[in-house]
Amino acid sequence: MTIQISRYRRSMALIAGAAMALTLSPAVLAQDTGANPASDQRIERRERSDRRSSRASKEAQQRYPLATRESPGLKTSGRTGKKLQEMVDLQAEGKSAEAGAIAASLLASEDTSNYEKALAAQTAAQVAYDAGDTARALEMFERIVALDALDNNNHYAMMLNLAQLQQQQKQYEQSLATYDRFLGETGGGDAEALMMKGQTLFLMDRNEEAAAVMQQAIDASDDPKPEWKALLMQAHARSGNADEAVRMAEQVAAAKPDDRRAQLNLAAVYQQAGMQDKSLAVLEKLRTGGQLTEAVEYQQLYTTYINMEGKEAEAIAVINEGVDKGILAEDFNTSVALAQAYYFSGQIAPAIEAYRKAAPLDDDGSTYLNLAKVLLNEGRDAEAGEAAGRALEKGVPDPAEARGIIKAASD
Repeated sequence: MTIQISRYRRSMALIAGAAMALTLSPAVLAQDTGANPASDQRIERRERSDRRSSRASKEAQQRYPLATRESPGLKTSGRTGKKLQEMVDLQAEGKSAEAGAIAASLLASEDTSNYEKALAAQTAAQVAYDAGDTARALEMFERIVALDALDNNNHYAMMLNLAQLQQQQKQYEQSLATYDRFLGETGGGDAEALMMKGQTLFLMDRNEEAAAVMQQAIDASDDPKPEWKALLMQAHARSGNADEAVRMAEQVAAAKPDDRRAQLNLAAVYQQAGMQDKSLAVLEKLRTGGQLTEAVEYQQLYTTYINMEGKEAEAIAVINEGVDKGILAEDFNTSVALAQAYYFSGQIAPAIEAYRKAAPLDDDGSTYLNLAKVLLNEGRDAEAGEAAGRALEKGVPDPAEARGIIKAASD
């Protein structure tokens, strides 16, 4: 009695780590000037700084010369100025709790102006974000924007922070609306904002729209970031525009032949476009050059080989190399892939050994069942019956198959 062993066809995700590493996290929780949200709001005695504030306001407006919003004047009262300065100093000293307490009191006071409240809310947002309280930080950014009291430079910087946090919290519709508002009010030419909007559309699986907006961002930037192009490639690939994704990936890889990430992205795009041979050529070149350094990269390569007829020997070589280098762990995925490659290349003894390693690590009894089939085919009936029994204990989709092996093994 010969029982057919089923192949596991496990498709791996794109390797293109850079493509999803578009790091737009609110480290950017900072003023548009690049400083800490409170640190560039050093509160001076206003009687000595009117001209300085006026000049700062003009500089702020220059950041968004096409803005439809009129930048308001910046004023604090003498009685509040000291508290604002104390709040800023405490935060600069790392005394976040004390700074946050002052910010809360200023926000609750009826004696503070909208501008003063906006300054306090900036500190409150930073304190909350640093403490991991994203909901509170989001609330503060919403309040800052609603207060509409900061100069254009900082008002729009806070609007971008709000959009980013909304995106991080998977509030995609709200995030998209905030980006649209920002772009609409500022003239729409900000490359960073366009790219972040494109990323939001990408996360919403609106890939054609995402690709169009990302291309706008790249065209608007004098020096577009490499990860922008990588994400644009993914948007093209996911929208079914494989030809454009391949064209872009080849262009980037040709311009950066020594850039490991560009080559990995090229291999991933080739694979997604169904160009397995080209994907393998790129990955093998990286492997022979010692440039595959992460488990997911080895997994991509050996999975590609396993999913191709007659490439089991190559898969075995890749898996064993990855394990020997300590890059691949001998976990379920690695062990079952190795078992499969050995079995379908006719190397039964090492296949059985690998199945024995993989079976206890599987979520159910499917691998024990495959082990039982191999053992039964080899005439090792007692071992086959034991493996089938374990498959039943862990649970299998078709228990009758396991019981049939137990019966056959005992006859």
